[in-house]
Amino acid sequence: MSAAVLFSSIITFAQTMELPTTIVRDISGKQVPFNEAFEKGKVTLVSFWATWCIPCKQEIKNIKTKLPDWKKDADFHYMTVSIDDSRATAMVKTYSKSQGWDFPVYLDPNSDLKRSLNFQNVPFTMIVDKEGKIVMQHTGYEEGSENDLIKKIKEYTK
Repeated sequence: MSAAVLFSSIITFAQTMELPTTIVRDISGKQVPFNEAFEKGKVTLVSFWATWCIPCKQEIKNIKTKLPDWKKDADFHYMTVSIDDSRATAMVKTYSKSQGWDFPVYLDPNSDLKRSLNFQNVPFTMIVDKEGKIVMQHTGYEEGSENDLIKKIKEYTK
């Protein structure tokens, strides 16, 4: 089965879904309502992940590698949210720093946001449009499927 077929089979569209106000923490520990973590008027790609999730880390690594080129084609924001529990917060900070992540990393240590968004597994990826509505979400990752994300991002940044 090709990556495109697999990717398209697990995409769900949520054109009217508002962002939840669930509190998350930034990497320094500051509490932020999730819906306020977004840059107003800008499309945002969000990757939910965990330090124990190999496919999550691979997806973020591949996205990070492609971000400079993608940002030449589309003006969008990228952030990640770790669902690791509070005991793993230090590992999240260490890992993201060791990988040279220069994008925002948020923490959802009690899975409150995960429950608000009603997803079960990571990797979980979503695109939020300029109006702050969740317009695409999917669970899972297969090598190369990140290329489908930029196609969707370009549609929403036009």
